[in-house]
Amino acid sequence: MTSRIKPKTPLPPVEEVEEIAEGHELRMGLLEHLDDLRRHLTRAMIALVVGILIAVPLTQPVLEFLQVPYGERFQILDPTGSIISFFRVALTLGAIISIPLTTYQILLFILPAMTKKERAMLFRFIPATTMLFLLGVVFAWTVLIPPALNFLQNFQSQLFKAEWTADGYLGFVTSLVFWMGVAFETPLIFFVLSLMGMVTAATLVKNWRIAIIVSAVAAAIITPTVDPVNMMLVMGPLLALYILSIGLVMIGRRISKVDMPA
Repeated sequence: MTSRIKPKTPLPPVEEVEEIAEGHELRMGLLEHLDDLRRHLTRAMIALVVGILIAVPLTQPVLEFLQVPYGERFQILDPTGSIISFFRVALTLGAIISIPLTTYQILLFILPAMTKKERAMLFRFIPATTMLFLLGVVFAWTVLIPPALNFLQNFQSQLFKAEWTADGYLGFVTSLVFWMGVAFETPLIFFVLSLMGMVTAATLVKNWRIAIIVSAVAAAIITPTVDPVNMMLVMGPLLALYILSIGLVMIGRRISKVDMPA
């Protein structure tokens, strides 16, 4: 009898093996996606808890710094007001401290098909997220908060006497500072996406109407007041950041050379 020799299965090309090993051609089911989401959220929560533990000893001097525009000791109206206000600031400060790790975990989840090279590139930009976040915090504190507080304090002063509670004042300030810090990270995120060929400047320009609507909604959420003055103070910088993102995306596409003919 003549034995039949089964033909060997041809090996995939080296490029394909490298792509599969590096993360390309990745296929995940729903359960795998949920498990991946759980893993990244767990790591982000651990980073937040560590950030809060680091922030607790720093909360007292931060509260003293935030007290300067208030002008006097914080006013509370219930027995737990001081505790709630203290830990509100501690939570915000802890979130700021954990920004690099939480941002990294979020990006790892929404970009699961990155290669090792792209992951290394992303990791190099993580410190810049903290710098931009702090820049947004400084911008909110020095540019947005003074006119906002002045407007709110003097609005219809002949009818209303402004005596803010600690919870109301700190809630307004921490919300505005934190979310403006987050907003300042968006140009860098768009820049990284452009380096990976996932977004173009033409797409951002085409969707300028959507950007205006999103900026208006974001401004309404960031400012816990209903007056249009504070909303415009926030909406203006958000639109400016969107325009900056378009410029950075154009630069990113040129650096990555994804638009150049092969």
